[in-house]
Amino acid sequence: MNSFYEVIAILPAAGIGSRMQTTCPKQYLILRDKTILEHAIETLLYNPIINHIIVVLNQQDNLFFSLPIADNDKISVVYGGDKRVDSVMAGLQHVKKNTNKSIWILVHDAVRPCLCRYDLDILLNIIGQSKTGGILATPVRDTIKRAVAPIIMGKVIIAHTIERQQLWHALTPQFFPFELLKTCLSCAIDKKVEITDEAAALEYCGYYPQLINGRSDNIKVTYPEDLALAEFYLTYRNY
Repeated sequence: MNSFYEVIAILPAAGIGSRMQTTCPKQYLILRDKTILEHAIETLLYNPIINHIIVVLNQQDNLFFSLPIADNDKISVVYGGDKRVDSVMAGLQHVKKNTNKSIWILVHDAVRPCLCRYDLDILLNIIGQSKTGGILATPVRDTIKRAVAPIIMGKVIIAHTIERQQLWHALTPQFFPFELLKTCLSCAIDKKVEITDEAAALEYCGYYPQLINGRSDNIKVTYPEDLALAEFYLTYRNY
């Protein structure tokens, strides 16, 4: 695979994690003697297919360079914007295209510390089989309710139940050809379309990324209760 392709990972890590109610950004909270960000990076770092990793930081970040992982030659740092899409674009603009290889971009959340190596391998294997790329995802298991809008008398009311058969939880990493991802993100930004993940930019432009069934323990640490769950998964993971 490496003879024809170059794979570059981008980790948007410019968020402040306000919902965690902590004094530092949530990617720097400690799980099993390492930060969440270090766990997220290390699974990518030791995959032989991934050539380079770009970590996108907040301009005010003074914590990353104190981490041992910051000295790794395989890692570069750039600074991002207020939104995820701005940070991913900053990472894409840092990619050097002085190569004859086809470049693919792997975007992974900086606060997903439990990515399974097997899932990563399966996602990377779509190179050569897909022109649009794909994402890790899990089928929705729970019953899904749509709420009435607006809120009625301060209460959230059920409007109806949504059929869940074709619904999936989008995870990361998400994996796309460099030129396609950059073109679609640029289009979405120009049109002021709200983009919450990279696949949404491709969808907006008429492309259909592949859904790769991943493990449900690949959780995003968002709320305080997620920390204990991530700690449990990291303790008992079998990769």
